[in-house]
Amino acid sequence: MFRSVLVANRGEIARRIFRTARRLGIETVAVASDADLEAAHVRDADRAVRIGPAPAAESYLSIPDLVAAALESGAEAVHPGYGFLSETAAFAEAVQAAGLIWIGPSPAAIRAMGLKDSARERMIAAGVPVTPGWQGDDGSEATLLTAARDLGWPVLIKAAAGGGGRGIRRVDNGADFPAALAACRREAQAAFGDDRVLLERCIEAPRHIEVQVFGDAHGGLVHLFERDCTLQRRRQKVIEEAPAPGMTAEVREAVCAAALAAARAVDYVGAGTVEFIADARDGLRSDRIWFMEMNTRLQVEHPVTEAVTGVDLVEWQFRVAAGEPLPLSQDRIALNGWAVEARLCAEIPERGFIPSTGRLEHLALPEGVRIDSGVEAGDEVGPHYDSLIAKLIAWAPTREGATESLAEACAGVETWPLKTNAGFLARCLDDSDFLAGRIDTGFIEARLAQLATAPAPSQALVSAAAAALAALSAEDASAPSRDLAGFRLNAPPRGRVRVWCDGEPLWADLDSAPDEADLLDAGGSLVLFEGGSAFAFAASPPDREGGAAAAGDGSVSAPLPGKVVAVPVAEGARVARGDVLVVIEAMKMEHGLIAPFDGVVEGLSTAVGDQVREGEALVRVRSETQ
Repeated sequence: MFRSVLVANRGEIARRIFRTARRLGIETVAVASDADLEAAHVRDADRAVRIGPAPAAESYLSIPDLVAAALESGAEAVHPGYGFLSETAAFAEAVQAAGLIWIGPSPAAIRAMGLKDSARERMIAAGVPVTPGWQGDDGSEATLLTAARDLGWPVLIKAAAGGGGRGIRRVDNGADFPAALAACRREAQAAFGDDRVLLERCIEAPRHIEVQVFGDAHGGLVHLFERDCTLQRRRQKVIEEAPAPGMTAEVREAVCAAALAAARAVDYVGAGTVEFIADARDGLRSDRIWFMEMNTRLQVEHPVTEAVTGVDLVEWQFRVAAGEPLPLSQDRIALNGWAVEARLCAEIPERGFIPSTGRLEHLALPEGVRIDSGVEAGDEVGPHYDSLIAKLIAWAPTREGATESLAEACAGVETWPLKTNAGFLARCLDDSDFLAGRIDTGFIEARLAQLATAPAPSQALVSAAAAALAALSAEDASAPSRDLAGFRLNAPPRGRVRVWCDGEPLWADLDSAPDEADLLDAGGSLVLFEGGSAFAFAASPPDREGGAAAAGDGSVSAPLPGKVVAVPVAEGARVARGDVLVVIEAMKMEHGLIAPFDGVVEGLSTAVGDQVREGEALVRVRSETQ
């Protein structure tokens, strides 16, 4: 076994890899951009090396800087984590050329599976069923449009070099095809440096089933059963579980055999995931599951597989990279119970899931479940990388027990002042159709209004806040300590009073206030947590003097820092309510800013390539009725 490892990544995956390395007595080396010099993964490592400025292209995506960091640190091996360069053959080759151990599949396997069009051809040759589609060298719009019509609407346009849900657009008719193609190519170029695309028939009511495979350099190859990653939003996974609901022994045998055939076709060594799309209108059937792609790396959702098999997949990666055979044969790998994972992100569901950035002053994560976290209280969540705060993973003997445990954990998350999707996750997990296994990849979009909208605070919470505010008003506000954790109300005055919650007035009945409440003093307001959401209470209305421009004035501002990647309108253009005016890329996602009402574009003050600040006015729509 090697003595030291550099993890060419950040956040929760770097910390998770370090955890196994420490257990095995392997020295850990972190890399950090200027934005991450004080990050949690840097604090966790034995040593850290700076690799460049905050933009990923100049740090975590810089092969020369990463290899130089490994050599400078004296690390013997490099683990790429996931994302960034984890599926880049050139990075693997550069690591090996520097005389270092690459913890991952061979560059040849990465390259073979990295281009989705050639991977499809290879799978067809290996007898693995693939989704009906088109791939070819002539990527002109006319050729693609003709192929799409031949396949039949709807179709998916997919980045040929894509992965991770990026560079994909569903198109339902020929009129929408050119705009969708342009957007897909733009995102593919930005994410993968390659704007080539392929087409696939869009499967209605699809389920996303994937199989964890693992190979060694001695010819050993096993699967560790399947995961279900069907709950997605904008093709990004939200909740994953193992095993898949409704999976029969016959279908499991077929899909796992197909996954092994796919891996065998490229002489696969290391951890990999073979992803399938299933037409689940009549349940899971072996003749309605098709190969979609192979991820030649560790997956974000790998903990659910670890939970149901008892295997540490990172340890297996270390051992296989060190030349050892697989620790277990296929007949010694068994399923045990059920595991479900939720991705906790700093984002605001009720505002279109825009990222929430800034300092995470308060963070309390639940006990009783596995937590893979990338940050701690006091850390900064910036705009440069993805918004993942932590993964919450629950295990139980049954699916019912695992989902109930995870829903309770998500509802117990506390963060301030950053917003998260914790309440949204809890509502997904509590949905009756989800609990019954009636799911497809459109599940969230079909219920978005009810899932993304946080309910109002309960009357008990409002009463607790009012009682605490009343009690505090009698205290000396300049006292040196106002630690309100586990605050005891001590018989507050009785009656009915008005308080303000997030700027809106509410009435509270002090007679119904609980005896105790966990409160956070946010300076000028008290924050109480319920159902995964945070509510800020104050005894008086907010001062609206000098605030933002009145709603409805037509001004459209950047909701977060980012880069302008498209401006599909021009000064003086007529637009309809909901038309996209500006597209910003931030935290690995594109965010379209839309017209608030019908009108005429004026005051357009941004262009493609601009870096914009949060709150910066970019364009104004003037109503023609004004």
